[in-house]
Amino acid sequence: MEPNISRRKFLKTGATAAIGLAMAPTIVSNKVLGKSAGHIAPSDKLNVLGVGVGGRGFGVLKAIESQNVIGLCDVDWKYCNPAFKHFSAAKKYYDYRKMLDELGKEADAVVVATADHTHAIIAADAMTLGKHVYVEKPLTHSVYESRLLTKLAAKYKVATQMGNQGSSGAGVRQTCAWIWGGEIGEIKKVEAFTDRPIWPQGLPVPEKAENPAKTLNWDLFLGPAKYRAYNPIYTPWNWRGWWDFGTGALGDMACHILHPVFKGLKLGYPTKVQGSSTLLLTDCAPNAQMVKITFPARDNMPKVGMPEVDVYWYDGGLQPIRPEGVPVGRNLNDAGGGVIFHGTKDTLICGCYGKDPWLVSGRTPKSPEVLREVTESHEMDWVRACKEDAANRVETASPFSEAGPFNEMVVMGVMAVRLQALNQELLWDGANMRFTNIPSDATIKTVIKDGFKITDGHPTFDKTFTEPQNAAEFANEMIKHTYRDGWKLPEIPN
Repeated sequence: MEPNISRRKFLKTGATAAIGLAMAPTIVSNKVLGKSAGHIAPSDKLNVLGVGVGGRGFGVLKAIESQNVIGLCDVDWKYCNPAFKHFSAAKKYYDYRKMLDELGKEADAVVVATADHTHAIIAADAMTLGKHVYVEKPLTHSVYESRLLTKLAAKYKVATQMGNQGSSGAGVRQTCAWIWGGEIGEIKKVEAFTDRPIWPQGLPVPEKAENPAKTLNWDLFLGPAKYRAYNPIYTPWNWRGWWDFGTGALGDMACHILHPVFKGLKLGYPTKVQGSSTLLLTDCAPNAQMVKITFPARDNMPKVGMPEVDVYWYDGGLQPIRPEGVPVGRNLNDAGGGVIFHGTKDTLICGCYGKDPWLVSGRTPKSPEVLREVTESHEMDWVRACKEDAANRVETASPFSEAGPFNEMVVMGVMAVRLQALNQELLWDGANMRFTNIPSDATIKTVIKDGFKITDGHPTFDKTFTEPQNAAEFANEMIKHTYRDGWKLPEIPN
């Protein structure tokens, strides 16, 4: 070191510049470089905030507890008490906005694991402050929200990861290697299913309002969603089946099960979609549903073509017809679901998370690795990316540049089910986020209450419907939600 260099200059300019070493140091602490340098040394720990820490959020934070968890936020302090006890040094909040105001300057990254309907607004607020974000699946509740987070991640150059952990697994890599290597030929049809829901669905809105516990801030749980009276049927956990808060079995599991489909077939925006289900209620997801999503032909790869492909989804106990050649007695439900790729040369089947892919022919091709192997956990892979310079960052396994468009596919399936009363295939303009063939005068109504009952041994059917509403307006509200007063998303950046 130059004998006359001051400590202030050393700290301001950074060790490498001040010392003038010919060789870069192996590790330079973030305390020396300063956060404004846009880099956190691997030896340093991230300062992490958690929002929604009663369920999956607690699991994610425990997976990265080698870092500094400095703030925890949850609207239900009883449900999240185990996380509060585990990370006892962290400051505790009900409102994430207050946490960002107080700890935002100190924080590096934010984990979001709230109910689906608040993922986007929390992640957007964090990214506009320059924070890296990890968001549980599904990434968002709507198409617009997915597009927004994709664009914000690119604008602010933050490290991002969606919580579809299978994307970091070997099964997805193997599936992609076999598809891209031409081992199963061209694929024009894919079928996927899950054994979910395992929470209540197909329910009418409860008629009785109750008072929430003092430990639950119900207004903050609602967030941007329209107001409704509290009932314990909504939360915790059971919110997944209610349209205002969750996305049903499809939104919960498709981000795990369809990821090797989206990645392996290099899908983008779909062109057509249609759905059907058991009784469809206004407020609650159905007990079982089926969706068909059509994607246009993509650029061919060196060893395989990418023609137009139909992707089918089943849940609620429904499964595809077993392909010819599948061994008798073999259960296609592997860890919660499965995927069947129907190729012109062979049939490839994998489980949930892309788990344990296999070919119906019995072959085991030797294909080279075509994707980066994730050597750490899905969560720590994100931590690693947070500490790398944006210009040289190795992307995570499920960055928003991929997870955003993928999640649009998922919520597209939800819209297809909710628009099934139109009795038509819906054409989609992905670039402009709109359906192009809903008649301007078409109306739609949904079932508020089933009304089925048996009197003196005779069944009666007396469904209560909503008033007819304009179908295009109904669709547009699902594409881009109208947030409740006091809650607002930024516009999508160019």
